[in-house]
Amino acid sequence: MNQPWLDNLPENVPAEIDATQYSSLVDLFETAVTKYSDAPAFMNMGATVTYRKLEERSRAFAAYLQNDLGLQKGDRVALMMPNLLQYPIALFGVLRAGMIVVNVNPLYTPRELQHQLNDSGAKAIVVVSNFASTLEKVVDDTPVESVIITGLGDLLSTPKRTLVNFVVKYIKKLVPKYSLPHALSFRQALSAGRRMQYIKPEIVPDDLAFLQYTGGTTGVSKGAMLSHKNVVSNVLQASGAYSPVLDDGNELVVTALPLYHIFALTVNCMLFVHKGSKNLLITNPRDIPAFIDELNKYKFTVLTGVNTLFNALINHERFKFIDFSGLKLSIGGGMAVQRAVAEKYQEMTQTRLLEGYGLTEASPLVTCCPYDLDGYNGAIGFPAPSTIIEIRDDAGNVLPQGEIGELCVKGPQVMHGYWQREEETKAVIDKEGWLSTGDIGYMDEKGFFFIVDRKKDMILVSGFNVFPNEIEDVVALHPKVVEVAAVGVPYEASGEAVKIFVVSKSKKLTEKDIIKHCRIHLTGYKVPKFIEFRDELPKTNVGKILRRELRDEVKA
Repeated sequence: MNQPWLDNLPENVPAEIDATQYSSLVDLFETAVTKYSDAPAFMNMGATVTYRKLEERSRAFAAYLQNDLGLQKGDRVALMMPNLLQYPIALFGVLRAGMIVVNVNPLYTPRELQHQLNDSGAKAIVVVSNFASTLEKVVDDTPVESVIITGLGDLLSTPKRTLVNFVVKYIKKLVPKYSLPHALSFRQALSAGRRMQYIKPEIVPDDLAFLQYTGGTTGVSKGAMLSHKNVVSNVLQASGAYSPVLDDGNELVVTALPLYHIFALTVNCMLFVHKGSKNLLITNPRDIPAFIDELNKYKFTVLTGVNTLFNALINHERFKFIDFSGLKLSIGGGMAVQRAVAEKYQEMTQTRLLEGYGLTEASPLVTCCPYDLDGYNGAIGFPAPSTIIEIRDDAGNVLPQGEIGELCVKGPQVMHGYWQREEETKAVIDKEGWLSTGDIGYMDEKGFFFIVDRKKDMILVSGFNVFPNEIEDVVALHPKVVEVAAVGVPYEASGEAVKIFVVSKSKKLTEKDIIKHCRIHLTGYKVPKFIEFRDELPKTNVGKILRRELRDEVKA
C-alpha cells in the first residue's frame, strides 16, 4: 500500500522512532524522575506527589514486594483501584521490581475478577477497600497469596486522610463489609519497604510489563502480553505525534479515564511522566459537577477522554464557564468521536478535539490525528510513527486506496500475543507480525484513515452493509439527542433492521421527529425501523457504550 500520509505529516512529526532509546519502562521512568525530581507529578483530592516522592515511594513498594512478599521477577501483581495517588506508586513499584502488572477493573463482578486472577496467575493484589468485598468472595479460589488494601484517602495529609476515609466508609457507606484477615495496608507496605533493600533486576526490552486484559465484551477476557518494548515504543510514538505542541515539564494533563485502561495508562500516565508533566487524577469522572469543579481549580493544558465523557461535559450548563485559555490539546479515544460532539466541543473550547485510534493489542496507539488538523473531518488520522497499516479483504489481499476492508497493523507496539492462548494469538497475528484488528475502514487520497465499524457490529439489511457508527453520527446531530446506540435486530422483510436506543434532552422528541431527521441524511435502508427511548445507555467503566448488551436485550 502506498503511504501518502508521509507527505502530509505536520512539521516536526517524525515518520520513525528509535525504539532503543530506553531499554525498559523502568529506564524511561528513572530518567524522568531524575530530570524532573522536584516538579509535581500526580495530584488528587488536593494532594500532590512530586517526581522525587514518586521515585522514593515506588522504590519502597518494589523493595517490599521483593523482600517481605518474596516475589520474583516475572511474577504477576494485580492492581484493582480507580485513579488515586496509590496507583502510579504501585504501578511503578511493580515494574521496578521486574514484575508484571495485571490491571483490574474495580467494578468487576466476583466471576470476572476470579477469571482474571486465575488466568493471569497473579500472586498478589493491591485493592481499594471499597472493592475488597468482591475480592473476599473469590480470593480463596485464586493463586493470590498476598492482599494489600488501601483506603481512598490513604495518601492524603493526616487530617484529610482521616476525614475522607471516615466519610467514605460511614457517611456515604461506600465500603461494604469484608473479611480479609491476612491483608496488609498499603501504608504499612510503604513504611516497611523504606527499611528494605531494593535490588534492581535486569530487565530487557522483550520482558513482559503488562497483562492487559481486553474488555471481555465478546467471549472470555484475554490478557494481551505487552512488553517493555511495546509500551516504550508506543510512548515514543505518541510523543513523536504530539511533542511539537507540548512543552516538557510545563503541561498539566487531566486524567479522567481510569489508569487501568490502556488508553489512559499509555497516553496519560506513561507519556506525560516521560514529558515531566503534572497529572491531575480524577477519581470519579461520572460525577460531572464535581469534575467541573476540579477543572475550575487549574489552568489545564491537555484533556483526554472518550466521546461519552466529552458529550456529558458539553451538555452541562457550567462547562462553558471554564477557563480554556491554557488548553492546547484534547484527544478522544476508546470509541468513535461523533461529529456533533466534536464540533460543539471545539466551538465551546476554541480548541480541536483530535480523534485517535488504537486497541489493547497495540499498546494501544495506532493512529492519531495531526495537531494542525483544521476542524473535525471524521478521520482517525495518520499512522503513528514507525507504524504501517494495510487495508485487506477477507482473503488477506491488500486493497487499493478508497476501498473498505479490515485494518491490519504492523509496528513495535504490537503485543507478543494473548497470555497462554496460542491459537487465539495465531488468529490475529500472522507470521510476519501483522495484527488483524477486526475494525473495518479505508484510506483516502491524503492518507487519512477512517473507521467504518467493527466487523461484529455490522448490520446486514437486505444484503446491504449498514454501519452503526454512521447511524449514530447522524442521529447525534439532532439537537435534542444526548446519546444514541444503533444495533441490528431480526426483521423478516430484510433479514435485519436498524434499531436505535436514544437518550433525549426533551420528552417532546418523538420517533417521527427522529425518522424525519434520519431521512434527510440517510438512504432508505439505513433509516431506523425501531426506536426506543432510554434514560441512559449501558456503558463500560470508561464510558464506552455496550452495543452487545443492547443486542442481547433484543434477543431475549
